[in-house]
Amino acid sequence: MANIVHQKVQISDPPLVQKLFADTRFAWIWLIVRLYLAYEWIDASSHKIFDPKWVQTGESLKGYWLGAVKVDPKPVAYFDWYRSFLQFMLDNQAYTWFAKLVAYGELLIGIALLLGVFTGIAAFFGGFMNWNFMMAGTASSNPLLFAAAVAMILAWKTAGYWGLDRVLLPLLGTPWKPGIVIQATPAPQPTSA
Repeated sequence: MANIVHQKVQISDPPLVQKLFADTRFAWIWLIVRLYLAYEWIDASSHKIFDPKWVQTGESLKGYWLGAVKVDPKPVAYFDWYRSFLQFMLDNQAYTWFAKLVAYGELLIGIALLLGVFTGIAAFFGGFMNWNFMMAGTASSNPLLFAAAVAMILAWKTAGYWGLDRVLLPLLGTPWKPGIVIQATPAPQPTSA
């Protein structure tokens, strides 16, 4: 059997992708997308936070879930496993606390995007919420917001450049490269007697 030599191969991104997602000169584009998403999330949350059917009883979310799981004439939520999940949540009256999570989660996502704080993470959770709304059968603006969130996730390095991420990311770093504040501590060396 021949010896196979394994080489480290690095496949680079196309120049346009490199510029768009990693070059701070294009951060202004992501600022526009980020502020649009922030506005949409804060606006959506404000309608829920001041509605007792969302933050006190959860009746609005209950009605939304009931509409998604009904099967007459055909189910709104297309996938059986997702309908089963929603039915489980309904059976356990999770809407009483989950509605608050949705309302205040939308607000937190909007604030994080507005300030440019952990932009990639905020965009991920925003996209996750959009995905869940779509899975439950609501189209409206969710597909556009989901696509914008995916783009923001890909541009996480520069999407918050005109925001607090410009300071936070160098200070805190990333899981694969600690920042200024979070430095890897060297392992203690054994002392010789």
